[in-house]
Amino acid sequence: MIWQFISTSIFISINKIESALLGSQSIDQHINALLKPVAELFSSIIFYSFNVVGTSVPIIVLWLIVAAISFTFYFGFLNIRGFKHSCKVIRGDYSDPNDPGEVSHFQALTTALSGTVGLGNIAGVAIAISIGGPGATLWMIIAGFMGMSTKFLECSLGVKYRRINEQGQVRGGPMYYLRDGLSDLGHKKLGKVLGVFFAICCVTASLCGSNMLQSNQAYQQFVTVMGGSNSAWADKGWLFGLILAILIGVVIIGGIKQIAKVTEKVVPLMAAVYLSAALFILVANASEIPHAFSLIYHGAFSPTGVVGGIIGVMIQGFKRSAFSSEAGVGAASIAHATASTKEPIREGYVALLEPFIDTVVICTMTALVIVITGAYSSVEGIDGVALTSRAFGSVIWWFPYLLSVAVLLFAISTMISWAYYGSIAWGFLVGDSKVLDLTYKFIFCLFTIIGASISLDSVIAISDSMFFSMSIANIIGLYMLAPQIKQDLKTYQTKYTD
Repeated sequence: MIWQFISTSIFISINKIESALLGSQSIDQHINALLKPVAELFSSIIFYSFNVVGTSVPIIVLWLIVAAISFTFYFGFLNIRGFKHSCKVIRGDYSDPNDPGEVSHFQALTTALSGTVGLGNIAGVAIAISIGGPGATLWMIIAGFMGMSTKFLECSLGVKYRRINEQGQVRGGPMYYLRDGLSDLGHKKLGKVLGVFFAICCVTASLCGSNMLQSNQAYQQFVTVMGGSNSAWADKGWLFGLILAILIGVVIIGGIKQIAKVTEKVVPLMAAVYLSAALFILVANASEIPHAFSLIYHGAFSPTGVVGGIIGVMIQGFKRSAFSSEAGVGAASIAHATASTKEPIREGYVALLEPFIDTVVICTMTALVIVITGAYSSVEGIDGVALTSRAFGSVIWWFPYLLSVAVLLFAISTMISWAYYGSIAWGFLVGDSKVLDLTYKFIFCLFTIIGASISLDSVIAISDSMFFSMSIANIIGLYMLAPQIKQDLKTYQTKYTD
């Protein structure tokens, strides 16, 4: 009773302050009104499209699809052949405590996974299905499978061209292999331009991309379990974002070692909680699984009634898969560059598992739950994490409360990983400085507050635009540097054979 009285008093005071300062509109509404035009502008630029049989096809999505297919064939389907070796590396079979680096292979994997296994899997799948129908799931799986080869390439390059300073701190990622790798090929000016361009896109994406989407969807799930539109929190996204920003700030100030310590515990825990619930629903509805796969398969090739037809469904699947796995975007190579290893190819094998875990496994299970429960077609106007919550809640009545905890863990882990990615890109642009680094982290926390305050449509438009922009420079570099990694792979395979 005392807590209820205190919380009610606080919200009454906040509402009075909002009314006095802003009139009839809340802080959330003002922030959303300011950012909506910006979101639409960014989206129109990055997702410039052309029409194919009446369907709008974004050029940037094709850019990622063609790269994933090309690298899969170029490396001879390493995504299949290298799976066993990847598992052995993760298990620690080839680890050496004397190898240079800051974190273990497993910590590098969990840090990178914490940036990918997040609301892209929970909310992203729901968004794809709500727009493209169940068939979008198949294209997500295919894109995730192909993206394994892209991840291998970019993370091998991340270690190959990383820099380790006198304090033992590692700096790596696309901006470094673009600048230094292309310089080695005789394209110094091009490498510098692409490196700077990527770093700018990465900083912007870390602030406006995953950061804002995570805080937005964590807030939406929190409001759902607190009573929805009738909750006192219904128009207090900024307040939720403020609390979340404080939690994030405490972790990210500690740097990559502190982040790795958190993610190696949080990622397995949240994945276990989420997948256990999904498995429970799938086992309880085992007889419906064949029908669900049938809907997914037929929906992928004959999506009756779905806007955009087959191509539209394909684009939605590929788009959400790219956001989920980040293959081709390059950000994960920043985390993998910190791994303790002398062999760049070995870390590429580790990274190869990421799209399989986050897209092929987790996204597929999420999609099956949504399709089996029929949640995607039962209520219009519900998407994102709210749709996933409804699907799980239709079978496990108390799961939306548990999902709130899982979503918060997903959000925090993803945000701290992206805060690290952005800080490395920021340092590449402005130089290593504690003051400037803290300035970036303060700005990052500010955008956490903004993300929780705006609508899902706006945050999706901004986050997708900033996120996909990184692939422009990154994939150009991947095409040019792939022969080096192919040669390194041949050398590595002669020394380490399973």
